[in-house]
This record gives sequence, C-alpha cells and structure tokens, in this order.
Amino acid sequence: MSRDFIPRYWAAACQTDFPNPADRSAIPQRVDHMLGMIDRAVVGYRPFGDVKLLVFPEFAHAAPVYATVEELADRLALPVPNEHTDRYHRKARELGVYVQTGSFLEADPRHPGCVFNTTCLIGPEGLLYKYRKVHVWLPWEVHASPHDLPGYAEPVFPVAETEIGILGCAICYDWLFPEAIRELALQGADVLIRVSAYMDPWGATAPMDWWTVVNRCRALENLAYVVAANQGASASHYPPFSWPGGSMVVDYDGRLLAQADPGPGEKIVVAPIDLAALRAERERRSGHHMLAHRRTEAYAHALRPAYPTGAAAGGPITLAGNDARTREAKERLKRG
Repeated sequence: MSRDFIPRYWAAACQTDFPNPADRSAIPQRVDHMLGMIDRAVVGYRPFGDVKLLVFPEFAHAAPVYATVEELADRLALPVPNEHTDRYHRKARELGVYVQTGSFLEADPRHPGCVFNTTCLIGPEGLLYKYRKVHVWLPWEVHASPHDLPGYAEPVFPVAETEIGILGCAICYDWLFPEAIRELALQGADVLIRVSAYMDPWGATAPMDWWTVVNRCRALENLAYVVAANQGASASHYPPFSWPGGSMVVDYDGRLLAQADPGPGEKIVVAPIDLAALRAERERRSGHHMLAHRRTEAYAHALRPAYPTGAAAGGPITLAGNDARTREAKERLKRG
C-alpha cells in the first residue's frame, strides 16, 4: 500500500432498532437517526480515541418485507447513489470518517427487473465502493446477486484503499462462505466489514452462536480485523424473527475486542484498530500465515459449479425459483 495511513484509530459497530418500513418515505427519518449516531460515537468516544470507521447493519434503511421483486421495487427500492448517500458523504467530510452504510434495497436501470441488497462505503472523498450481496439468504430473499446476472461486469467483491487501511465488506449470509471473505483478504483487506441482520437462534447467544464463531474464524483465517454490525430490531419491529444484536470488533488473531450485550436494542460498541501492528504481524510471521500457506492448486473441487448462474436472466427472481435452483445445486453435489 503506497499511500500514508493512520496507524491506530477506533472503529464503531452501530446496531439499530427501527420499526419495519412499509415504503421509502420512512427512509429519511432513519438516515437522520443514523447521522446522529455517527455524531454520538465520534464525539462521545473522543477522550479515548479517534473513531474513524462506523459500520451499520443490514436492512437499516429498508428490509425485504414483500415477497416479490415487483413489490420491493415499487415501494422500497432506490437508486444508489442517492440523496441519502449524499447526506452520509457530507457527514463523513465534516468529521473526517468512513461510514459503511446499512444496506439499501437498490434498483439499477441497467439491470431491469432486479433489486439488490446494497451497502456503500462512504468517506470524506465520496462513495468509495458499492457492495451488492452475493449470497442472498435462500429461499426468502428475492434480491439479485451479481452471480445471477449474465455478463455482470462490475467488481463483485470490491475493496477500497483508504487512510485507515484497505477496507472490504460483505453482507450477512456471505460470511458463511469462506471463499467470499477470502476474496476480500486476497485483495489486501486489513479490515473486513460485516453488515448483517442475523436472527435467532443463530445469533450471539448460546447454544449456537454462529455469529461470534464465524466472525472470529474469518478474522483469524484471513489475518485481518473484523468489524461486524448486526441488526438489533425486536421481533415486533422486523417480524417474524427476533434479532440478537451482539455487534462486535475482532482482531486479526480472533480475539474479541468489544461486543454489545446480546439482545435487541440500539447500541454502539467501539474498539481500537491497530493497523501498524497488523501490518507488522503480516510481514513478520512465518507461522499461522494462512494467506501465504494456501495450497491453491490442491483445491481441485473449489471451482466446480454449485448454485446455478443466471438466476435473473429469465425475469424477476421468485421464492419458487430459489427453491428449484437449490434442488438443482443439491443434485449437482450428489453427482460429484
């Protein structure tokens, strides 16, 4: 990395608890509130460290509360960038911070009939990348994945080189696929950002606690920090699920640096990101350097097709289509 970087700063994982919006008219009020959370985190923690990265959860702007693409597009989807990302940019420029937005439901005229689940990294210089969820949560989500679109030409796993390190993000279910997060790490990501809406019983509570296990594992196997913001909505706000929160920051050895108490509710947790220490460890280590020790040529099955490509080629994605493609993928696994 050639540019100068800030060797040590703080990151804030900011979880939200909003009523479920029925249409896009409710989004400006959510943005108002999250801008206020940014102010509180930056100013409130200033005696302890400089908060430079703020991460918000999946569905912070809008959740996929309708069963069809047509309804989502009509009532909740927006182009990205938009007036709301402009507001985040103004705040990022005012405070000198980087904001990983909660996700939007995105409509893009270049991909008619599709809705994406999209989060943006926004810094003082503007919108740095737009990430569209690759592994949508099947069968319930009818968003399009970049994988679903023939000829998709944009970066699927973008990263951004910034003064607070190389940053890369993936959304919720993406994190259950080590290959997805490894795509970010292999592009040099120092900080892996998780924008998530993880529900019970897989959240930050026993006996499963996939949330903590996966966040810590992705950190240590990629020798990178993880900043993970989870949805903190109560069951009455985002039914039919309850949302356990537990937003956290994990260091590059899988150590839990900070975590919100499990349970719904709006919370902010902060922890230091020591970029200089991370870079020194990556340079020094000859043991437990999993990125360097990969035997890539030995992974003969890694690129075998699984879930069918081109799901959005024949029109809007449906729940029934999701189920059918999953059955097809399972048959492929049986055939070997």
